[in-house]
Amino acid sequence: MSGSTIAFAGARIDRADAVRSDPAALEALMDWRARLLKLDGLDPEIGPDGGLVWGTLADADPASEIVFLGLLDGRGHFAEVQPKVGGSVAPANPRLWQAMAAMESEDLAIYGAARSLIDWHARHRFCAKSGHPTKLTKGGWQRSCSDAGCGAEHFPRVDPVTIMLVEHGGQLLLGRQPRFPARRFSALAGFIEPGESVEEAVAREIFEEAGVRVRDVSYVASQPWPFPSSLMIGCHSHTDDPALTIDTNELDEARWFTRAEVAEAMATGAAGGEGAAFIAPPRHAVAHHLLKWWLEQ
Repeated sequence: MSGSTIAFAGARIDRADAVRSDPAALEALMDWRARLLKLDGLDPEIGPDGGLVWGTLADADPASEIVFLGLLDGRGHFAEVQPKVGGSVAPANPRLWQAMAAMESEDLAIYGAARSLIDWHARHRFCAKSGHPTKLTKGGWQRSCSDAGCGAEHFPRVDPVTIMLVEHGGQLLLGRQPRFPARRFSALAGFIEPGESVEEAVAREIFEEAGVRVRDVSYVASQPWPFPSSLMIGCHSHTDDPALTIDTNELDEARWFTRAEVAEAMATGAAGGEGAAFIAPPRHAVAHHLLKWWLEQ
């Protein structure tokens, strides 16, 4: 996947773990030079140039918790967890996708990390062990129970998800989830469960959703996905039996597509149109890069 820029990845920002763990060093960065990411809830504020908007720490709500995003160009970069912000597990709305489509990759990566982190804080204000309030620690990369008798430490979670291509005889298996726009097909995907390897999760999810047994699972690429906080692990696999048994609770439809159909859909999508056989995944999705990678093999 050399040369491919995957959305939400590739930020230059230094997360500076040593600073997170040093209250004095962190406080020293919270000066007039520090930058504060401006957000509307969990959505970014967008400037006239289509980029993120930054302010100073003086712009923060006094009641907010301040999260350290990292160091960039020698300055501390921060975001705030406002008291009114609630977490969300919903996918991005069309307005947000439109805004993100115009962002530079660096801004998109910083925003994705900030959104995931702020969403986690908003949904973990109380300890899962004791029920007491939690407080932000380690610059916002940890929450600690406020009850001295509990002392539980909580860390931002990332949910691993496999997203995979299945190949048979030069064709690809793609599916359509109920929430997809009409005619849009993408790679099948599913969460990795406790006690599973990536390869086992790929095989299980494909069999559960499409009734297909796969072999030779290989890793291709990954993508951080901030809705709310997943790691999409892109894989490729083969099957010897293309017969489908579709789980209609998960998919509206699944079909095999020829290389020519995939190539036409990708080329037409890049030109702003809709493919004849199906509509390809948008370029901000790792599925788009998986299809591009497959065509280049």
